[in-house]
Amino acid sequence: MQTFFPKKYLLLDLIAAILILCAAALVFLYAPIETTMGLVQKVFYFHVAYAWVGMLSFIIALVFSILYLTKRDLRFDLASESSVEIGLVFILLAVGSGSIWARPSWNTWWTWDPRLTTTTIMGLVYIGSMFLRKSIDDPEKRARILSVYCIIGCASVPLTFFSIRGYRSIHPVVVGSGGMSMNMTPAMVHTLIFSVIAFTVFYLALMAHRYTYAKIREEVEANKLALEDINE
Repeated sequence: MQTFFPKKYLLLDLIAAILILCAAALVFLYAPIETTMGLVQKVFYFHVAYAWVGMLSFIIALVFSILYLTKRDLRFDLASESSVEIGLVFILLAVGSGSIWARPSWNTWWTWDPRLTTTTIMGLVYIGSMFLRKSIDDPEKRARILSVYCIIGCASVPLTFFSIRGYRSIHPVVVGSGGMSMNMTPAMVHTLIFSVIAFTVFYLALMAHRYTYAKIREEVEANKLALEDINE
């Protein structure tokens, strides 16, 4: 049985930790203080990175779901499950950090803006997938149903991304045009890009450990079933 923290992941963990620390240093020491919002604007760099990792996680879960339906290998289902769980954590972080940013900017913690509404729908879709996973005991049937679910559910990702481009929205547009644009200095852009890269690497490290945990859990459950059969 594998250990929960394989040595082969230590380098990835170290790189992720260094990049996160460097991103924090850029946010608080390099990026200028925004003239209108002040220090609270610095939440923006983490907020965007969280949202990016959340949506990336769901897209990667889609890829693993397609691979499972193609190969019928349960390892792809475990990888999809792992990515979905990580994505949900980051989407919750994105919503929380967005509320902190929104309070001084919009004078409210929450509003049913198209971006916030579609993000909520996306989160609920994947929360539903976790409940569905817990309700099915047969591994093959569970993997097959959840793979189809994730493929269909991933439609919520582009819906969320393009929501501020196809509808009237007060949410700022970071990439592309439309909605409320942001005037960012070069230092702000550099910091944002670095933060997104840092949290992407952090996602890879989390994914490696979460997938390892999933495989260990499956091994333990298989051993339990084997022991029960022997005892019977």
